[in-house]
Amino acid sequence: MININDFIDNFFDFNSNIYTLPWEIISNLDDLLKEKFDNLNDEYEISGDVAVHKTATVEQNVIFKGRIIIGANSFIGANAYLRGPIYIGKDVKIGPGSEIKQSIIFNETAVAHFNYIGNSIIGNRINFEAGSICANHYNERKDKEISVLLNNEIIKTNTEKFGSLVGDDSRIGANAVLSPGTLLPKESIVKRLELIEQIK
Repeated sequence: MININDFIDNFFDFNSNIYTLPWEIISNLDDLLKEKFDNLNDEYEISGDVAVHKTATVEQNVIFKGRIIIGANSFIGANAYLRGPIYIGKDVKIGPGSEIKQSIIFNETAVAHFNYIGNSIIGNRINFEAGSICANHYNERKDKEISVLLNNEIIKTNTEKFGSLVGDDSRIGANAVLSPGTLLPKESIVKRLELIEQIK
C-alpha cells in the first residue's frame, strides 16, 4: 500500500481518498480537476478549461491544452507547453521551454527551463535543475507496463503511462532522468546527469 501522504504533506487536502494509488490519481486527474473547477472562486480567471489565479504570471507564447489549474503567485515561463490535465499549486515556477503533461505540481516547487514532467505527482518545495526529465513511458521495452518498487516489493501499475512520485523537499540535478515508475521519498537528492532506474 502506497500512502502518498508519506511522500507529500497534506496530499489528502487535494484528494481525500487515502486508498487511491498514485497512477490511479494521474489516470483520473481530469475528473478530479473538473470537481475542483466547479468550486473555484472569483480569484481565478477562467477561459474554457484553463483557470489561472489572478496573482499568477504567464509569459508569452505559453501553450495550454486540456484542463489546467494554476495557483496563486505561480509563474509560467515563455514558450512552456502545458498538456492537461494539470494542477499547479501556489508559488510554483515553471521555466521557459518546459513541458508538463498530465501532472500535479505542489506548492513552492521550481521546474527550471527545458524540463519535461510527464504523468507525475511532484511534491512541495522541490527543485528541478535545467534539462531534467520525469519519463512516463518505456520506449525501449517490449513489455511497456510500468511497475514501481516500494520497500523491496515490485507493484504492477497496470498502466503504460506513469512517471514519478517525488517527495517533498527533494532536489533533482540538471539533465537527470527519472525513469517511469520512480518513487522518491522526501528530501531525496538526484545528482546531475544521474539516471534513476529502480526496476531494471
